[in-house]
Amino acid sequence: MSNRIVIDPITRIEGHLRIEADIQDGKVTDAYSSGTMVRLIERILQGRDPRDAWAFVGRVCGVCTTVHSLASCRSVEDALDIVVPPNAELVRNIMFCSQYMHDHTVHFYHLHALDWVDVVDALNADPKKTSELAQSLSNWPKSSPGYFSDLRKRVKKFVESGQLGIFTNGYWGHPAYKLPAEVNLIGLAHYLEALEWQKEIVKVHAIFGGKNPHPNYLVGGMAASIGLDDASAINAERLAYVGDLLKQGKEFIEQVYLPDLLAIASFYPEWTQIGGGLGNYLVYGDLPTNGYRDESSFKFPSGVILDRNLSEVHEVDLRQDEEVREFIHKSWYEYADGDEVGLHPWKGETKLKYTGPKPPYEHLDFDNKYSYLKTPRWKGHAMEVGPLARMLVGYARGREDFKEVVDSALAKLNVPATALFSTLGRTAARGLESQLVINWAMEFYEQLLTNIRNGDTRMADTSRFEPSTWPAAAQGVGHTEAPRGALAHWINIEDQKIKNYQLVVPTTWNASPRDPEGKQSAYESALMDTPVADADQPLEILRTIHSFDPCMACAVHLYDEDGKNLNQVRVL
Repeated sequence: MSNRIVIDPITRIEGHLRIEADIQDGKVTDAYSSGTMVRLIERILQGRDPRDAWAFVGRVCGVCTTVHSLASCRSVEDALDIVVPPNAELVRNIMFCSQYMHDHTVHFYHLHALDWVDVVDALNADPKKTSELAQSLSNWPKSSPGYFSDLRKRVKKFVESGQLGIFTNGYWGHPAYKLPAEVNLIGLAHYLEALEWQKEIVKVHAIFGGKNPHPNYLVGGMAASIGLDDASAINAERLAYVGDLLKQGKEFIEQVYLPDLLAIASFYPEWTQIGGGLGNYLVYGDLPTNGYRDESSFKFPSGVILDRNLSEVHEVDLRQDEEVREFIHKSWYEYADGDEVGLHPWKGETKLKYTGPKPPYEHLDFDNKYSYLKTPRWKGHAMEVGPLARMLVGYARGREDFKEVVDSALAKLNVPATALFSTLGRTAARGLESQLVINWAMEFYEQLLTNIRNGDTRMADTSRFEPSTWPAAAQGVGHTEAPRGALAHWINIEDQKIKNYQLVVPTTWNASPRDPEGKQSAYESALMDTPVADADQPLEILRTIHSFDPCMACAVHLYDEDGKNLNQVRVL
């Protein structure tokens, strides 16, 4: 007999996500993903100066911080044929890499680790054995028996008081937890250490962009000047501090994050067979080393893999009408030409049409519209985007740096390459690309220092910043690889103002509802056949959903249970 369960809201994510799943004989037989609040940033941008768009779109999310502003600047630069100076590209790359280091580490420890680590069971750990195990994994200095003994005592006080604080409402004791108590204690210790470290690495954004989150960007480059002896500029002291922060990040990732990831993964080999989903992967590519227009120079290569076929990588062209289209067949929007058509983002429309049940509802009506996310498709295919897609495309293209880290991890876990097509593979991919990114960040940093030593301090090209130099009409696309996956902004400029603006974000690809042909997107597909030991504690479903690191767009409307608009924010 089938049993419908509802998880709403999904916690330990950004934003508002609802999952409904049918469980039969201990497995998921059907699943539905619904984004339950609406963004509409595209409507806010219409009629505005395109040079200001980056500041608005950066506020779509407080987690992704830099990536929307970067994509926005690139879309305008593409439309107006602006080429940024090499130093600005390098600074953007360094900020990009530091964002990855922060985001992936925070995701592993604070959003996803507790799907694998049983906090309460950590109380059963032997501090001496925990110390010995920790020291066998890495040279991280915080690994003495006394350190783990003190931590266990602190947690014990929380448990005995009945107030677990940030660990309240976990499914502790669930049969799907398999880690020894000592590994649980190590994971808990590093969870707390990561809270301290993560606030340091974001200082890279504050140095180059003035603040975090939402650092400053500039169409044509970066809004920061370089002056080695200038107290108000990016001077020698600040550049040295960036170097120190990157070195600290490298140490934490290599001595804490990666050893923990491999240690935890080794106890869950069955999860290399669960949660694979679509088997289609899409990457736009990023981290240019010879200018943004030379995609062959990207550290992250672009490409598409279909049906898990690593022997063939298809090319991606975001300008072609038939490649990327968004559908609204099951989304609470409407198109002028009807709900069955798919629109390329340059022709995109964002007009609400809420026809579903009003909150609070028992179940969504899946025969009709059931999500505020549109449904993007690449040449008609549902695609997964994110770290796993990037690692697979780099691996399939034969890139030696990708092959080295992937093959090394597979050997340590004693699993084949097909193990990557899974929930655990998705989780491992974040750690593996963190290893790549930190090394690339150091390369970009050294290149920036070399340019400055050679007398090049240019940070922006404003030769086409004045609207009088623009054509009457122009369109552009700016893409990047957000930590969660392929992100692109499409802009139409007319009479020096934004006529149309469309964002297709990573979680739109992954979490969207079914298309007009009834095909599932990545979340829904990945949940199929997932084992669920206890329908009242669906830990296994959370494991797979969290492996994508959902980041739902921030909402701009709020409704009561009758659908009445409670509050409206007017942007001046």
